Amino acid sequence: MAPHICEICHVSRAQILRPKNHARICASCFTVIFEAEAAETIISSKLFQPGERVAIGASGGKDSTVLASVLKTLNDRHDWKLDLVLLSIDEGITGYRDHSLEAVKRHAAQYDLPLKIVSYQELYGWSMDQVVAQVGKKGNCTYCGVFRRQALDRGAAMLGVGHVVTGHNADDVAETVLMNLLRGDLPRLSRATSIITSTPSAARGAEGSFTNVKRSKPLMYAYEKEIVLYAHHKKLDYFSTECIYSPEAFRGSARTLIKNLERIRPESILDVVRSGVDMAKLVPAADENRKGASEELNGGEKIQDEREEAEEGCGSGGGQDAGGEMAVMERKLQEDQKADEDGVEIEVKMPAKAHRDGSFERIRSPAKTTVPIRTKAEKTQGRKQGNNGTLRSTAQRLGQCERCGYLSSQAVCKACVLLDGLNKSRPRTGVEVGGGDG
Repeated sequence: MAPHICEICHVSRAQILRPKNHARICASCFTVIFEAEAAETIISSKLFQPGERVAIGASGGKDSTVLASVLKTLNDRHDWKLDLVLLSIDEGITGYRDHSLEAVKRHAAQYDLPLKIVSYQELYGWSMDQVVAQVGKKGNCTYCGVFRRQALDRGAAMLGVGHVVTGHNADDVAETVLMNLLRGDLPRLSRATSIITSTPSAARGAEGSFTNVKRSKPLMYAYEKEIVLYAHHKKLDYFSTECIYSPEAFRGSARTLIKNLERIRPESILDVVRSGVDMAKLVPAADENRKGASEELNGGEKIQDEREEAEEGCGSGGGQDAGGEMAVMERKLQEDQKADEDGVEIEVKMPAKAHRDGSFERIRSPAKTTVPIRTKAEKTQGRKQGNNGTLRSTAQRLGQCERCGYLSSQAVCKACVLLDGLNKSRPRTGVEVGGGDG
């Protein structure tokens, strides 16, 4: 069978069967389209201001690596005059984060970008290895998610940055939408589906430190598989090992369902994202103070969604995925690269096993699922059930943690509450609860 010709340039041989729309295109056209779509998302959403100082949340994984490469390329090409810096969080996971940070250091040298690394040990007096040794693997992602969000904000404060971009992709957003639907928690859809999740006007706290940094997701409409394809054809250097503590996360069940839907209908991922956006617009105001997660409170400031902190964690920035599907894809890309140049276009599929009768069955790796542990206060804080049986949100007022100064709807923020429980189990080490003034 003769090889297909690229549907865009009509000259080169088609190398890629694009996951998003099944278009047969060559590698050169794919990279151009990928960058053009990212630029369109940034421009249409007005993510940046000329000359703005922006921190790229860099984990060394495929998503943040592609994000750094694309932003560096587009910034130079379109002369956006952005002041880009890399911001990495060292959770203290031996054999995982220490290795991925080496990739980040290589990126900093390659792109000639400043790099700031902030560690849990430095901020909280605990590494994730120590936390897991204390609390076990069930629920450890709650600690990591809360600590990570605050660490990014405090790292931004150290850099004098009010805007952090993360590598969350369309798959990540679809998973978050699905988790909220599974919980029947529609009020949180607005924040989950917003490409910008906070506002610059709330960037500085009472003492001048950053407590609510503007966050955005430039790759929100990019498929995870296309991110891997872009990294492969651009020959980007990234770390792809899964976090050793992540398989217990509840997100894994949603991720498996999204991947299964994608196999049946690739457009499902963006359809779920768009459905989440549309449903968020239909969610009525819970009360006069809280108008949905994307609405402004108290003169432009917003309430930090603590449960989102626990769920968000490191996203897929570290290369984690359902059953190692992206790792399978990466291996197949390497094999295709070494194959005969006369091969047909690349279409990534999960492996299949053959039965004796000649039929095939798709291999699916089971995902472990656990329900995050929540205290009674947490269960009643975000939602309460009214007398008529409908769910309503309780009124929350924005303030700052009385211990560390971080933005919080409670007198003591979630990080300090978690640290209290950890610190009770060992003598004080001299590190202040909440990480000081960060």
